[in-house]
Amino acid sequence: MKVVFAIILVVLFFSILTSCERNDGQNQGQVVLYCSVDQSIAEPIIAEFEKQSGIQVLARFDTEAGKTVGLVQKIRAEAASPIADVFWSSEIFYTIRLGREGILAEYRSDQTKRWPAVFADANGRWYGFALRGRVIAYNTEKVSGNDAPHSLEDILESKWKGRVVMATPEFGTTGGDVASWFANYGSGRAEKILQQLKVNKIRLVDGNSTAVRMIATGQADVCFTDTDDVYAAQRNGWPVAMNYLDQGGNGALTIPNTAAVIKGGPHPEEAKALMAFLLSEQLEKMLAQSDSHNSPIHPSLNKQFKKYVISKPLDIDYEKVADHLPAAIKTAREILH
Repeated sequence: MKVVFAIILVVLFFSILTSCERNDGQNQGQVVLYCSVDQSIAEPIIAEFEKQSGIQVLARFDTEAGKTVGLVQKIRAEAASPIADVFWSSEIFYTIRLGREGILAEYRSDQTKRWPAVFADANGRWYGFALRGRVIAYNTEKVSGNDAPHSLEDILESKWKGRVVMATPEFGTTGGDVASWFANYGSGRAEKILQQLKVNKIRLVDGNSTAVRMIATGQADVCFTDTDDVYAAQRNGWPVAMNYLDQGGNGALTIPNTAAVIKGGPHPEEAKALMAFLLSEQLEKMLAQSDSHNSPIHPSLNKQFKKYVISKPLDIDYEKVADHLPAAIKTAREILH
């Protein structure tokens, strides 16, 4: 009987231990992240957050063809009963519009008290960081450095007719870039620029990475894209170089990543922890060191990553660009398609 009783005690002990382990797993914090940053760039960063916080991140990414817009539409569709807790976007303009629609929650912390005003929503609904720049990329085997275009105006010259590609403006950063033309030049001049691009037979493709691949393979000579796509091409050993896409001598558009909390998300405390990590110097350092080579906004990192600092950023109000976004995309579609 003593042996039987001892066996029962052992079985009960391990049953209780297993139950505790199972409950610990069930109680582990989780956070749902919608992310439009390239998956290969974001995943190591997400893994580091999980390691440091003990919080499991359930991440959903988008596709290159529907860059950012697909996730934005999903967030809108789920607004009455949110699934996501945090939106980490590779651009700012759709994030601004989500904030205006009342879908994003206010988030404030000791970090955000020091945030540069140009990269922060006045109501605390989003924060920008880790910049990319809009550039003109070119095939170095077909276009010399001296001949390569440096500005939007250069691309309008007849010698580039039939030699230029860009991503369709309905998705990704191209839409924001086109909207910035409307904000910087005025609507009338921006429409004329689009018409001149049409005359020059600019070709539209699925995304920025596709545009860069086309010039690398000789299917085009020049394209509009972002800095990260050029850095990726150069990492691959492709014959691609870039000049910043200057707008009328005023500089090139810079596009920050943005982070925001989804209003009514299911894991509010874990969302705060993830936001703190996304806005940290560590995160910006990881992005600067990644293949994306984003330009940091934290002053302490600027000297360390001076190579990736965008020398002449366009001085523009992101809110005004977001105002122009729907009409700019509609006009570009009507003219260029």
